[in-house]
Amino acid sequence: MVFDQKKVNLVYGIVLCMCLMPFVSPAVALVLGILMSVLGVKNPGVTNYTSFALQTSIVLMGFGMNLGQVLSISKSGLVDTALSVVFVMICGFLLGKFLKVDSKIGVLISAGTAICGGSAIAAVSPVINARGDQISFALAVIFILNAVALVLFPVIGQYFNMSQETFGYWAAIAIHDTSSVVGAGAIYGAEALEIATTVKLIRALWIIPLSLVLALIQKDKTTGKVKIPWFIGLFVASIGLAYCFPNLDTTFMHLNWLGKRGMVMALFLIGANISIAEARKAGWKSFLLGILLWVLIGSASFLILTFKAWKPWITFGSF
Repeated sequence: MVFDQKKVNLVYGIVLCMCLMPFVSPAVALVLGILMSVLGVKNPGVTNYTSFALQTSIVLMGFGMNLGQVLSISKSGLVDTALSVVFVMICGFLLGKFLKVDSKIGVLISAGTAICGGSAIAAVSPVINARGDQISFALAVIFILNAVALVLFPVIGQYFNMSQETFGYWAAIAIHDTSSVVGAGAIYGAEALEIATTVKLIRALWIIPLSLVLALIQKDKTTGKVKIPWFIGLFVASIGLAYCFPNLDTTFMHLNWLGKRGMVMALFLIGANISIAEARKAGWKSFLLGILLWVLIGSASFLILTFKAWKPWITFGSF
């Protein structure tokens, strides 16, 4: 079905304006985007800015974060994320061999699961000289699981009566992409959102050591440069500015609000970007690998975090 582009532009404009309203939640925005994609209402001129909208929103949200809490979460989250990254990469390698998944697709899916979804895949792909079709396969798997996680995780958290803090850590460790982590945290509550966003961005820093390790393994095969997400440094800078200039608190709160509503817009654009054709191309073995890794890290982190909440005097690493 072909739609008049002017009408498509108008619809996108209306929905994006609606995303600024408090009654449009992150989940609703994502569903609206997916619905428009399925109906064939596409606007590449707008959806091409999805990544920029997401990253800019995260930076703006940093203005509303408490530096003391960020440092506290960073201290404990560092070991948590290290353990989860190593665990997922090892499991991904073994499961990929067992399922006979293309080795590069296996590395990309494992990196996307272990660290931060599409950003990790984008950073690792030039290091291992992945082809375009391999990258698209991995992204299709990660995106579909992200969409499921955004809806499923808050439901599970509510069912098991998880605290805001516990859910924030769980979402950051067990959900792939930053957008879905933030979306799930926003659905669950303000404290969960703050913790999930911070721990997730700490987790994203593991792109650097993972890429270096893969570069050493691939040193005779690659000349690609490692891409490091620029928004992590700006996110840290926004937190620092808010801490250094407390007299501008009102301005920073406005910027934080803009970041939160911008995140809702980004989730709508993510949904509108979905490609059913690419999802079909990925192949069942690639999907199975992604699902198994997701279930492993989700189940393991859930059990450890909830057990700690039940018996807080017992520690597992830094959990």
